Amino acid sequence: MDLIGTIKEQMAEAVKVKQALLSDEALMEKIAQVADVMVNAYKSGHKTLWAGNGGSAADAQHMAGELVNKFSFDRPGLAALSLSTDTSIITAVGNDYGFDRLFARQIEAQGCPGDVFLGISTSGKSPNLVNALAACQEKGITSVAIVGANPCPMDQYDFVIHVPSRVTPRIQECQTLIGHILCFIVENQLFGKD
Repeated sequence: MDLIGTIKEQMAEAVKVKQALLSDEALMEKIAQVADVMVNAYKSGHKTLWAGNGGSAADAQHMAGELVNKFSFDRPGLAALSLSTDTSIITAVGNDYGFDRLFARQIEAQGCPGDVFLGISTSGKSPNLVNALAACQEKGITSVAIVGANPCPMDQYDFVIHVPSRVTPRIQECQTLIGHILCFIVENQLFGKD
């Protein structure tokens, strides 16, 4: 195996997907709309709820941490929860209601009208994220899906950001980028200086 060639090929593929993301004006507008919804939620005293499975669970935890702590500069913390991190809750809900109800149950318990739920999934087919939508609708919570290019059940969310790829690592790389962009905009809109 040509390691240098493989490294360059992987990097080139990542750049190609990010270029496709950058050239999609409709997608840029969707990201801007989601950022605006998040800013308005925070201005109204609400929070964001993040969730995902596997690598997407790590992204959910990562983005919640960026908002609670800080992203680019010191500022007051913002209320954000990762619904993928508490093992006692995960195992209790999984045991008593099934893993498919994991996020819906937490939204029922911790979500409030005006909050924003962000579900991260490469496939957009994870039953626990698909089932979260009904809980969001019942509670008056705006739902945001950050998914891969394929049509999926999560397309029923209020806002759907489709990463222009069907390759899991490329989707995940862009999901992290989109999450960072959302955190950057929220932080700067709420606390930035001219």
